[in-house]
Amino acid sequence: MTSPVVRTDGPGIRAKIKIGTRGSKLALIQTRLVINALKEANPGIVFEVVVIKSTGDMDRRLDIASLGVGVFVKKLESALLDERIDLAVHSLKDMPSSLPGDFALAAVLPREDPRDALVSRDGASLESLPAGSRVATGSARRKALVMGMRPDLIVEPQRGNVPTRLAQLDDSGGPDAVILATAGLNRLGLQDRITQHLPCMEFVAAVGQGALAIETRAQDTQVIGLAEKLDDRDTRLAVTAERAFLQAVGGGCSSSVSAHARVTGHQIEISAFASSIDGQQMIRERSNGDASDAAELGARLGESFVRQGARQLVSGGPE
Repeated sequence: MTSPVVRTDGPGIRAKIKIGTRGSKLALIQTRLVINALKEANPGIVFEVVVIKSTGDMDRRLDIASLGVGVFVKKLESALLDERIDLAVHSLKDMPSSLPGDFALAAVLPREDPRDALVSRDGASLESLPAGSRVATGSARRKALVMGMRPDLIVEPQRGNVPTRLAQLDDSGGPDAVILATAGLNRLGLQDRITQHLPCMEFVAAVGQGALAIETRAQDTQVIGLAEKLDDRDTRLAVTAERAFLQAVGGGCSSSVSAHARVTGHQIEISAFASSIDGQQMIRERSNGDASDAAELGARLGESFVRQGARQLVSGGPE
């Protein structure tokens, strides 16, 4: 008996899916990883890349903190709403801790290495850099963690894509070290530049760091059905806890607050911190529980931080 033919080009069913992405080299590499996985899971569907420029991409002179949470997400969401694209590929750490009702987080792919990486000019670790060394980072979180460990270092701001930041390190007038995401260096084939991996439960990684996310329109059941085949259980649970923590505390990728979770079987452990920007006042806690309670665990930990004054600490003043 012949199997029925399932059409993918009939009314309401699209045989071509448009995938929105930022235009940086890393974003395009990440999007290609997602497309390859989508093709394998959904044979017969054509996936087309559409590059969307964000405010952060167009003006690299602007400081990330001044642009606000989700700067690299909003342009892609606009393209989703007006149907220029059908799904968007994000670095999950760029996404706000909750999505507007028009959108769905359809899939979270298996997480790459979530650790931060120190790349130093002379091969020195964070602990062994000489006093007065200059460490460059565009992240308030990394700045606070570095200054909490090594207040004798100079932490200076840095913008640009990964190759640009590494080029600044190589310049004679550049910083002595930079801190970047291991996942990005790995995906760009630059892992040989890494001097030191910083353990992500102590040097707390950004919420969602290392994970790629697929965002869709909330009502687009066809695209959600294509994307959710890539959803990774352990990564989804871990980032659910992290995002619930961040939503409870407030802030985002431009704040000196974060949580990182890891899932082992049916258990989940989450490590979190909130700090003044100079790293001299800091709240730290760890919590663990059943992985099925990831959202509740993260939210409870966030509420504990709020009771301890995390919002005032991160903002530098009273709420």
